[in-house]
Amino acid sequence: MTTPQMAVQAAGQTIVEDGAGGMTRAVNRMVGGIVSYARWPDGSSATTRVMCLVGTPRLSDRMTPDVPGPGSVAVRRMNAAAVTPDCDILFLGRMPVADRRQLIAWVRGRPVLTITDDDAACIYGAMFCLNNKAGSLSFSVNIDAIGRGPLRIDPRVLRIGGGGGGV
Repeated sequence: MTTPQMAVQAAGQTIVEDGAGGMTRAVNRMVGGIVSYARWPDGSSATTRVMCLVGTPRLSDRMTPDVPGPGSVAVRRMNAAAVTPDCDILFLGRMPVADRRQLIAWVRGRPVLTITDDDAACIYGAMFCLNNKAGSLSFSVNIDAIGRGPLRIDPRVLRIGGGGGGV
């Protein structure tokens, strides 16, 4: 069992293991950690959330977020035009800028957690932005994007992410 503080630290920065699958495991742990500290307006955390994967992820082609504690994430790959209100989480990989802008505009005000691995500086509107450098995986937080929606994010995750992003 992982204590909440340990899970937050794991979400903040993860060492990427050498060998096949190291980055995939790190990404799945980090995304799962971020999801575990998000609270949707219905107050539920012990449920299956739907992550809609749009575009081509840069860091992992096998997205299966590892959520500590109760709850899980079901992943659906789709194109930008197919995103529906059933998506609780929107993971944005590489995609045309116009599609990214359209999706970010669509989620504003909706209870949708947005994560990307294609914007390390976190300037294009996602809430959390994964960054791979020097053998470790970290994330930035876009406080402005989080503030625009009804999701509540545990403040410990916001401190660890550094609030480095902003629009």
